[in-house]
Amino acid sequence: MKFTSIRPAPPVFTLLILFFLFSGQVLPKPGASDSREPHLADTARCLPEPNRAVVASPNPIPWGYDLWLNFEPLDDARLKDAYREAITGMYMEPVGATGQIVYRELTEGLGSMLERPLESLPAPAGMKSAEAGLLLVATWDRLPRFIREIMDRPEIPAEGFLIRQVRAGEKKHLVLTSADDAGLLYGAYRLLRLVQTHQPLDGIDLLDAPKTKLRMLNHWDNLDRTVERGYAGFSIFNWHTLPELRDPRYADYARANASVGINATAVTNVNSNALVLTAPYIRKAKALADIFRPYGIRLYLTARFSAPMEIGGLETADPLDPRVIAWWAAKAGELYAEIPDFGGFLVKANSEGQPGPQNYGRSHREGANMLADALAPYGGNVIWRAFVYSEEDPDDRAKQAYTEFAPEDGKFRENVLLQVKNGPIDFQPREPVHPLFGAMPETPMLAEFQITKEYLGFATHLVYLPRLFEEVLQTDTYREGPGSTVARVVDGSLHDKPLSGMAGVANIGTDINWTGHPFGQADWYGFGRLAWDPNLDSGDIAEEWIRATFGNNPVVVSRVQALMMRSREAVVNYMTPLGLHHIFDSSHHYGPGPWVDEHSRPEWNPVYYHQADSLGIGFDRTSTGSNAVAQYAPELAERYGDPATCPEEFLLWFHHLPWDYKLRDGHTLWEGLGLKYQEGIDTVSGMLSDWQGLKGLLPDAAYRDVEMRLGIQLQEARWWKDACMLYFQTFSGREFPEGMEPPAHPLNYYKNLKFPYAPGIRPQWD
Repeated sequence: MKFTSIRPAPPVFTLLILFFLFSGQVLPKPGASDSREPHLADTARCLPEPNRAVVASPNPIPWGYDLWLNFEPLDDARLKDAYREAITGMYMEPVGATGQIVYRELTEGLGSMLERPLESLPAPAGMKSAEAGLLLVATWDRLPRFIREIMDRPEIPAEGFLIRQVRAGEKKHLVLTSADDAGLLYGAYRLLRLVQTHQPLDGIDLLDAPKTKLRMLNHWDNLDRTVERGYAGFSIFNWHTLPELRDPRYADYARANASVGINATAVTNVNSNALVLTAPYIRKAKALADIFRPYGIRLYLTARFSAPMEIGGLETADPLDPRVIAWWAAKAGELYAEIPDFGGFLVKANSEGQPGPQNYGRSHREGANMLADALAPYGGNVIWRAFVYSEEDPDDRAKQAYTEFAPEDGKFRENVLLQVKNGPIDFQPREPVHPLFGAMPETPMLAEFQITKEYLGFATHLVYLPRLFEEVLQTDTYREGPGSTVARVVDGSLHDKPLSGMAGVANIGTDINWTGHPFGQADWYGFGRLAWDPNLDSGDIAEEWIRATFGNNPVVVSRVQALMMRSREAVVNYMTPLGLHHIFDSSHHYGPGPWVDEHSRPEWNPVYYHQADSLGIGFDRTSTGSNAVAQYAPELAERYGDPATCPEEFLLWFHHLPWDYKLRDGHTLWEGLGLKYQEGIDTVSGMLSDWQGLKGLLPDAAYRDVEMRLGIQLQEARWWKDACMLYFQTFSGREFPEGMEPPAHPLNYYKNLKFPYAPGIRPQWD
């Protein structure tokens, strides 16, 4: 009998999405009028063909919905036999809701992969009565006594697990144990992944636990189901039908997060709506929290600082006003009465127009501490975002967060975490690390990454983001001498902080594959794995994901891994080479816009960042300019402050250099820019060719989808090169370098392109 997954089918509203074409905006065809609205490139939804067997299934699940958790039968007969011998049956007494999930995942997942039922056996009375190959699953205190007697009691940290093969006489058994239910759940998913990716179980002795306390998704989802910077459809959270309608997709979402160790989620936009803190919405949030809880996930909500005025009837939101303090304390009590394990508030304040304590002459510290005091009796946290820059502060935008927060170190409450973006500007394809990392030893900190691709090609460009995450995490801040990596800030070991972690801005939506681009799943997966252990290797994570998603064919694994690993550098080269940054078209951030200069705030204009003129290009952040380098440890300040030692990937981030400045390969800066843009294009062209070489070795739906998106990516890479190099040529006055393809159109063609309906920003309904 062939076993298939019996996961619940996607809900009706998600299946309806299959009937819409996935839209990715591209350039007008050559010859089209400059003023014409660009057409939409239709990338097919990849419906199962009517005559395929999947349609006849009583419970069809389109490709991609099950993410990396599609436990197909193993196609290696020898390996399957070895696993069957190692796991002949299972002893588990499922206790509680989490235990039921563990039991179901193991019986269904192993049963499907091994193509036979995983027989549930009673607790063995002792060594002799236990059948060989027994899988014993329980927290340590619930394991059969004879197993505990033959095992030295392991020190398993909270949320950790142990998978160990033990010998009882002549018989071998497999033990999965933990100190708590969450660890047992994580261990179950790890065991399933080991089998799914063909890893040996003989002699296994795997003890693992998360290195970080908080591993969190931030959803920029609005209550009307639009998603800010979202490119995978609408929000999966249907606030209109909650709490009565509990869509099965909510549990599938929690399941996917738990499988990679994510243990917290903020389900509302940081540009927040106070309505979410009203009684009806708290009941809706409770329904989500109830679904997430068995998967080890705590619910957070975003708090609008002006909520006491907007929904509380007060005329002020001053954090030192006793009425405001009392209002927030009462609101915390209301929340915890409905959601006892409520995680706390995520707050964006006094940033990009959001209200905050500075509206009342108070500091970020005073605002955060007031909220922290309201949550403290219940064990809740305040996560305060450090993404701040003021229209009233003329200083370099890259410096403002450090200037604002570093002097406040040690003055926040213990349950306040400062959430700091990976770089000092805004999720660029490449940035130096944020100078706040390691600079606030008395303040718990979360590193914030963007899993959605606001600045990296939306959901049409293949860019493997864990490469970016890893680069940041392994950067040495030198704050406590060599070895003071960002990873050590994230895991708390640099300054002995038990509360720390990583937050990722989610890329999830109602698209049937969750993430729009099929490879967006790898970014979600990779974020979870690096949040679990910030020192993991992104190449190893890529291999895990490929094997779990596309199978274990060695040709597929090696070629797709190679493609993924070079994809991030490609996007840097064809968008922002040599340290250029934030030269995207404004507002929607779709495509190049280095010429944009009409916005009222200087830092909202790309010309602010590249500062190109007839003499050269780049932002001087040395002692002769904004002196942003001084915010780093001396070792980095010295390295970044001298163009001779500054890594060339950050050259124009820190220096304004002449067009004929000599790069280390002998090319001038002008030549190097053009050749880097061309290198990015050539890399994408090679990625497309390599992908096409895998036709027939991959699921048809995934193959066709990715092939079309790579075609769009190649076209848009050329657009970036042509538009940027033509614009910068107006300053350099030089011919394009040999080896760079000439632009397809004149500069005005690119400057006149308009995209009023680009995705990722809330539509303005007429």
